[in-house]
Amino acid sequence: MGIQMKALLLGAALAAVACTTIIALILSLANHQTLDQPYSTQYGIVFDAGSTHTALFLYQWLGNKENNTGIVSQKQSCDVEGDGISSYVQNPAAAGESLKKCLDVAKAAIPEGERKTTPVYLGATAGMRLLSLQNKSLADSILIEVTKTIQSYPFDFRGARILSGMEEGAYGWITINYLLERFIKHTFEGQWIHPKTGKILGALDLGGSSTQIAFTPKDPVKNPDSAFNLQLYGYKYELYTHSYLCYGKDQALKKLQVYLHKTAGPSPIISHPCYHVGYNLNLTLDELYNSPCVVKPTSFNPKATVLFSGTGNSALCLSLMENIVNLTDCAYSPDCGFNGAYQPPVNGEFFAFSAYFYTFEFLGLVPKAPLTRVISTIDTHCNKNWPTLTAENPSIKPKYLRDYCASAHYIMTILLKGYKFNNTWDQISFEKQVADTDIGWTLGYMLNLTNMIPSERSRAVTGVPHSQWAAQTFFIVFALFLSLIIIAILFVRDFSH
Repeated sequence: MGIQMKALLLGAALAAVACTTIIALILSLANHQTLDQPYSTQYGIVFDAGSTHTALFLYQWLGNKENNTGIVSQKQSCDVEGDGISSYVQNPAAAGESLKKCLDVAKAAIPEGERKTTPVYLGATAGMRLLSLQNKSLADSILIEVTKTIQSYPFDFRGARILSGMEEGAYGWITINYLLERFIKHTFEGQWIHPKTGKILGALDLGGSSTQIAFTPKDPVKNPDSAFNLQLYGYKYELYTHSYLCYGKDQALKKLQVYLHKTAGPSPIISHPCYHVGYNLNLTLDELYNSPCVVKPTSFNPKATVLFSGTGNSALCLSLMENIVNLTDCAYSPDCGFNGAYQPPVNGEFFAFSAYFYTFEFLGLVPKAPLTRVISTIDTHCNKNWPTLTAENPSIKPKYLRDYCASAHYIMTILLKGYKFNNTWDQISFEKQVADTDIGWTLGYMLNLTNMIPSERSRAVTGVPHSQWAAQTFFIVFALFLSLIIIAILFVRDFSH
C-alpha cells in the first residue's frame, strides 16, 4: 500500500507541475508584444567658412529617419574669432588655430560616448573660391591646416572643401523650406507627414563675396547648368539656382570704389555719392585693387593714396550701381538675371537673409515694408551727414555704418532690376532666423548629408505586459512549491517507516 501511495503522490506532483508549466507557457505566448526603445540622439557639426568670418553650427537628430532624411535641429552655434579663413594667406596655420575655441565648445556640448560618431564638415564659400582662383596652392594649404586642427579632436571628420556657388544657393533653399515645414510636418498625433498644400519658398542670400538666388520655377529649367535636382523626404525637386561670384556686398562696393577711381581723373580726392557728407576714407592703391574681382590698371604705384570724400547724394548713388551690375548683355532674354545669367521668372514667396537682412534691419525695414517706404527710408538715410549719423548710432563701427547707404542701393538694384521683383516686391521677407535656427546653407547641407549618414539599427525589444508577467511567475513558483511539498511528504513518510 505504501509503494502505491508514493506512486500516486509522485504522479500527482508531476501532473501539477506539468499543468502549471503549460499554463505559464500559454500565458507567455498569448500576448507577446514588441516595443520600440527611444532612439539615441546623434550629432553633426558644420563649419561655415565665409569670406568675412567663420561660424560653427552643431546639429542634432534622433537615430531613426523619416523617409531617408534625418529630422535635424540646431543645438548650438559658435562664432570663430577673426576674419574668414581666406584671410590667413600669410599664416595658414593660424586658420586652423582659430577654430579651436569653437571646437572646444562643441566637444563640451556632445556626450563623450557620441563624439567619435559625430561627423564634422567644413564648407568654404566665396572667399575661398576667390582665393583658389588667385592662388590654388595657398587655398589648399589653408584647407590642409584646418583639416589638421579638426582631426586632432575626437570627432568623425568628413572633409574640408570649397562649396560651389550652386551648392551654397541650393542648401540655403533647403534650410528655409525645412524650417518652415514645407517638406515635412509633425502632426498632433506625433506623425511626420508631407504637407499637401505647403508652398515652397525661394531663397535670396547676400554674402561678402557672392550672392545666390534659388527657387522652384513654374516651368522646367531651360538651362541645365542652372538646374539642381534634389530628393528630400521621398520627394524630388528641380531647383533653379545661380551664384554670382564677385557680386557679394563687399566685392560690389569694392567695384564701385574702383569705378569711381577710374572715372575721377588725376585728382587724388574722389567724390563718393554713397558716403555721407563729412566722411572721408583714405586708401592706398594696393588696398583698392587687392581683389580678383576688379581689374588692376596696367601700371600704378601701389603705395599711392586716394581720398574718397562723401557727398551724400542718394539718387546718384543708386544710378551708379548700374555701372557695376550688367543689366543689358544677356543671350537668354527675357529669361535673364544680371551679368548675362539665365534666370526664369521669379516664382512664389522668398526669404532674403544674410546681408539682405542685416542691411534692412538697420534701416528698420524687416521683415517686410512697402516699396515706397523702403525707397524713402533709404533716401533719408543716405542724405544724412556723417556727424548726425554717428551721433544716432554710437555703438556701430564706422566701417559698417558708412556702407549701409551703398549696400541698400545695391540691394535694390539687384532685386528690382536684376532679379526683377519690381512687380512682386511684397513676396520678399527679410529674415535672420526661423524657429531659433539661423538661416543659411549649413542646415541644408547637414540635411542633405544625413541621406548618407547611416541610421541606427532597429532598437525594438520584445516582452509581455507586467500583469501577464506576474501571472506567469505565480504559476511557475506555485508549481515548484507544490513539487517541494509532495517531495517533503514522501521523504517524511519514508523516514517514519
